[in-house]
Amino acid sequence: MHISETVLGRKAEEGLIRELADAIGSVCGGQFRRLVAVDLIGIPPHRRGIGGAPSGQAAPSVTLSPREAAYQHPKVPDAPARLIAAITDAVAGVLGEEVREQVTVGLPAVPEGRSGVGGQVA
Repeated sequence: MHISETVLGRKAEEGLIRELADAIGSVCGGQFRRLVAVDLIGIPPHRRGIGGAPSGQAAPSVTLSPREAAYQHPKVPDAPARLIAAITDAVAGVLGEEVREQVTVGLPAVPEGRSGVGGQVA
């Protein structure tokens, strides 16, 4: 997650990490929650712009990078729409409803055979 560092603090950081993992687990199944890694990347306010101008808004931008099959699993119908909604709800739940309209979620997919763990294609 890329976000203005002005909104980050221990409470927000812990809440975002927990709630984002919970959000993905709520859509994909609880067994996937333990696989969720969350990186909070704080951006100084003068380095965040919206509409061509510097912005002091939180502007949370969340990007998931699972394998492509995760978006097409038969046990998870409408996975992309459900993930976008669950992630947006999680961020707004931690940071407040006023950020809901600022939350962007990207769901690029990693094609099969294009990722690995421990030096092995997974």
